Amino acid sequence: MKKVLITGANGQLGQCLRKIAAQFKNLEFTFKNSKDLDITDALSIKKTFDLVDFDYCINCAAYTDVEQAEKTPDIAFRVNAEGVKNLAFVCKKHKVGLIHISTDYVFDGEKKEPYSIDDIPNPINEYGKSKLLGEKYIQEIMDDYCIIRTSWLYSEFGKNFYTSILNKAKAGENLSVTDEQIGCPTNANNLANYILENMLMNNVKNRVKHFTDGIATTWYGFAQSILLENSMHGKVPLVRDKNYRTFVRRPKNSVLK
Repeated sequence: MKKVLITGANGQLGQCLRKIAAQFKNLEFTFKNSKDLDITDALSIKKTFDLVDFDYCINCAAYTDVEQAEKTPDIAFRVNAEGVKNLAFVCKKHKVGLIHISTDYVFDGEKKEPYSIDDIPNPINEYGKSKLLGEKYIQEIMDDYCIIRTSWLYSEFGKNFYTSILNKAKAGENLSVTDEQIGCPTNANNLANYILENMLMNNVKNRVKHFTDGIATTWYGFAQSILLENSMHGKVPLVRDKNYRTFVRRPKNSVLK
C-alpha cells in the first residue's frame, strides 16, 4: 500500500481529497493542515518525513490571497516558493514523489489562444511570481515530481467564487461581475480524482500538466452558470461589469490547454 502525505489539508482541494480518500483502497493517507505541518518550517517537515516512509506528497499548501500578496509579497514567497523548496529537498532526500499544485497565474494572459505546457510563463503579479518560483525550485531540485497547473478552483468547501456568488444570491444581494477575464472554472473534486487516479497509474513523474474542467468562460458567465445550477437564474439581479475591482494586475486570458 502506497503512503501519501497531503499538506494544506484544510484547503478546498485538501478537503476534496479527504472526501474521496476512502475510495482509493491501495492508498494510505496522512492529512496535515498548516498547524500540523508548516511548510515554511524545514524542521517541521523533517520531523514529519522521519516518522513515516511516504511514497508521495501532494502539496496543497499555498498562499492564495492575490490582493494581499501584492501588498506583502514576502509572505506569498515564503509559502509558495521557500516552503515549496523545503518540501522539494526533503522529498528528494526520502525518495518521495512530489505532486505540486500550481496556477494559471504563472502566465501574463496576453496570448489569444489557450496556454499549453510549452508556453513560457511570464507572471504579472506577486502571487503568480511566487508560484512560478516554487515550480522552478521543484524542477531544479527534484527528479520525481509532477506540477499540475489549474485555474479558477472552486468547491463546496471554504471561500471561493462559487460559494461567494451563491451566498450573495441567497442573501438577495445584487451581483455585479466582470466579463473582462476568461478562464476555465475547475471543480476541486474533479482535480482531486484526477490526481489520485494518475497516482495509482504511476503517471506523475517529471512533468508539468494542465488540468481544468475544460469549459472557457468569463467570471460573469461562471456566475450565470452558478445561478442556473441552483435554480436562481432570473431571481437575483446579475449585472455584467466591464471592470474588475482590484488594484492587482490579473491575466485577461487564463485558459489552460
